[in-house]
Amino acid sequence: MYAVVRTGGKQYKVAVNDIVRVEKLPGEEGEAVQLGDVLLVSVDEGVKVGADVASSQVTGTILRQFRDKKVLVFKKKRRKNYRRTQGHRQSLTELRVTEITP
Repeated sequence: MYAVVRTGGKQYKVAVNDIVRVEKLPGEEGEAVQLGDVLLVSVDEGVKVGADVASSQVTGTILRQFRDKKVLVFKKKRRKNYRRTQGHRQSLTELRVTEITP
């Protein structure tokens, strides 16, 4: 059984016991988290989509809160003496999927 969930503006295909890195969610390590925006659920009979998955939920536990590696953004225009450097570190949450309720 697997599900497709939307969180942080991105979609993830998850199954039970998967470890997923998503954009930062509120909570501490070890807390349970509910991902309620379920788009698709695979069950034994087939797939459920749309209004059929309105009551579905994906539950997970937070393993850690951390920040990803730094991404450097460098802009340059040749022969104009224009150079800009900017860095970005995204805050992420790593969670283990514990349950998918169809």
